[in-house]
Amino acid sequence: MDACSGGFILNAGRMKSYPRFWLLFIIIGVSVSVSAKEFELPPVAEAGRGALIAAEQIFSIANKPTKECHASTIVETPAGLVAAWFGGAREKDPDVGIWLSRREGERWTDSIEVVNGVQSMNLRYACWNPVLFQPREGPLMLFYKVGPSPDDWWGMLTTSDDSGKNWSWPTKLGEHFGIGHLLGPVKNKPIQLADGSILCPSSSEMELEGGSDLESNYWRVHFELTRDLGKTWEVIGPINDGVEFDAIQPSILSYAQGRMQVLCRTKQQVVSQSWSNDGGRSWSAMEATELPNPSAGTDAVTLMDGRQLLVYNHTTRKHYNGGIGSRAMLNVAISNDGKNWKPVVTLEKLVEKAPAGVDRRHWGEFSYPAVIQARDGRVHISYTYNREGVKHAVLDPRKL
Repeated sequence: MDACSGGFILNAGRMKSYPRFWLLFIIIGVSVSVSAKEFELPPVAEAGRGALIAAEQIFSIANKPTKECHASTIVETPAGLVAAWFGGAREKDPDVGIWLSRREGERWTDSIEVVNGVQSMNLRYACWNPVLFQPREGPLMLFYKVGPSPDDWWGMLTTSDDSGKNWSWPTKLGEHFGIGHLLGPVKNKPIQLADGSILCPSSSEMELEGGSDLESNYWRVHFELTRDLGKTWEVIGPINDGVEFDAIQPSILSYAQGRMQVLCRTKQQVVSQSWSNDGGRSWSAMEATELPNPSAGTDAVTLMDGRQLLVYNHTTRKHYNGGIGSRAMLNVAISNDGKNWKPVVTLEKLVEKAPAGVDRRHWGEFSYPAVIQARDGRVHISYTYNREGVKHAVLDPRKL
């Protein structure tokens, strides 16, 4: 497997030289060979007890603004918290736009659609995976994607000078000769480096010829770096070739002396990782962590005290507990070194099947978390709740 060593590398030609049979053989072999460590998981947390300070829906599910919603993001601005997500009839439908709510005092404001995928009077595409980011200097940034599917989407950016009340006209991020459309941060927040540049964790989902299911495309992680708040871009990677690990949706963790780590979603039943010793310019070969992953998004943050915190589904794609879905449990783990992890909070865990008459496609889905640490030290997590709501949880890291 090739590691990225400080420049753009592309293995698409090599990937397409594999017959589909052998590609599936390799993927299955890796899935069997990398296994997650056994852990004792804590019981489901109760708000007001232990580390979980509070948990609430950002909007009332009884009066939800769209039929479905997913892929939330959360940020702290000078005026308070802001959350966004995509919502519409169903993921991929053209009516899916980016919705937003601001925290004012003790309540979240009414949800509003701030951008959509309208291209012309007769053409509209779905919006996907918003990411909010507040740089040290400059406006609040909202990255999102537009397009019919993840292998055809492109990155967009809109900004706000008043902490999310009003937004600029969206602009397309552009293209790069090696990866095609620039995406910005694909799901999880960027980090701002000491020189002010913004390093965006990104990835691509490339479809192989003749296939359309999960196993017929390959996933690669890369980074997109901007030094001028999104006007121009540099690409680092991809850092994996999509053979040994199909990885996407990285989150970046920081360490002393410029060391970094990414944690990624994979098809191989585990959270994967890669390390950088030079501030993100080059990265080690992708490898497994000790934590499971059901091919679902995660997010992570480096805490002020130096510990690393990950929010993830402690499951695999194999259903558990009598057929309840693999995203039916959402967990928080802590590490001192990014290698040895301890699950410390269970945010959600469904223990029963969908009752008769209930849409079972997303019953008990608690997924796609976003996590930040606010200036007051509290940890804020937003996540998908049954594809009907966006839930906000607050943790006290001193009790983790």
